[in-house]
Amino acid sequence: MGGSSADQEYVEYVTARQPALRRLAYVLSGDSHCADDLVQQTITTLYVRWSKIRQAGNLDRYVRSMLVNAFIDERRLAWSKVRLFAEPPHIPDRTAPGQNEVEDRSVLRAALAQVPRRQQAVLVLRFIYDLPVAEVADMLGVTVGTVKSQTSHGLNALRRLLSERSVAVLTEER
Repeated sequence: MGGSSADQEYVEYVTARQPALRRLAYVLSGDSHCADDLVQQTITTLYVRWSKIRQAGNLDRYVRSMLVNAFIDERRLAWSKVRLFAEPPHIPDRTAPGQNEVEDRSVLRAALAQVPRRQQAVLVLRFIYDLPVAEVADMLGVTVGTVKSQTSHGLNALRRLLSERSVAVLTEER
């Protein structure tokens, strides 16, 4: 990489930012193992390019962009198509008091996982990370109009998926 001061700078940066990167990776992927992989991939790429990237004007935004793009691109890789199970394991019904919030989060996470990855990334960055449209466009390397249309398509897909689930739950109760 160069000198030990550059190495030390990298270690300090990654140590300070790793929890935030992991949170973003987890919110995007919904899986702790996948989140760990995304963070590892991002910080490895960051290390390789550290001598150039450390000069970036907004380093945090640049690194978040790297992570989001790694998430979006992951499905294109051949190994990501390998599945150990035909379908995810059954999650038991949670009807205990205080579980509604957990259940709501689980339902939303499951629906979000069915939305295309670029739309997932846009929705997470816009509504969970509360980033402005222009910043999301810059992070993803797309136009403001693309972010707006991806937001609209993603929200419509979520509405459809969540209403389908509501209909299925109502049908099961009968």
